[in-house]
Amino acid sequence: MGEGLYGMNSAQRSGIGMTSQRTRERLAARLGDAGIANVHVLNVIRQLPRHRFVDEALASRAYEDTALPIGCGQTISQPFVVARMTEILLAAGFPERVLEIGTGSGYQAAVLAALSGRVYTIERIRELHDRSRGIFRELGFENIWQRFGDGFAGWPSAGPFDAIILTAAPNEVPAVLLDQLNEGGRLLAPVGDADSQALRLYIRENGEVRSQIVEAVHFVPMLEGIE
Repeated sequence: MGEGLYGMNSAQRSGIGMTSQRTRERLAARLGDAGIANVHVLNVIRQLPRHRFVDEALASRAYEDTALPIGCGQTISQPFVVARMTEILLAAGFPERVLEIGTGSGYQAAVLAALSGRVYTIERIRELHDRSRGIFRELGFENIWQRFGDGFAGWPSAGPFDAIILTAAPNEVPAVLLDQLNEGGRLLAPVGDADSQALRLYIRENGEVRSQIVEAVHFVPMLEGIE
């Protein structure tokens, strides 16, 4: 996969010092050493300017493998987590239509947009929705559709989806989201309460949905309503 998939040229990806291309190369190498095997995912991590998705004051830490605050009580996920979840979704191939519940900083949506046909992403916090919209526009993404609203309802008019990803943890995955999953599609979500969460993969096959636990995780809770 190449830079043309998300419309960025070298000037838009550029940074200096701790935001330079060299730091992105080092991050991708660390993720590979940590077990991320999908070369397409690593290539996107290598090219995508994560520092553009965080506050300027934190830009020098953007390529550390750690979560960082983005305001509104939310964080940009650890790069390993983004890469791991993307890798799992792509195990069945490159999806044409992806739904993301929880835009947040926009970084996960941007990674997915580089590896799929269209990404539809929903955010319940207006400030984050507006901020990520500006970042997508600045970076030249043309295959990301955004909605400000309650992720529990999904986006029925844009479905069915080949892949659905939740970036916050519900106690149970809403049935309405599983209903929007295409045949052969994969839904990946952290599920559980604050004390016990697991990353679960749901796959629709022959009209039925089966699920499996991938690994233990810790995400912020998925909330209803808008702010």
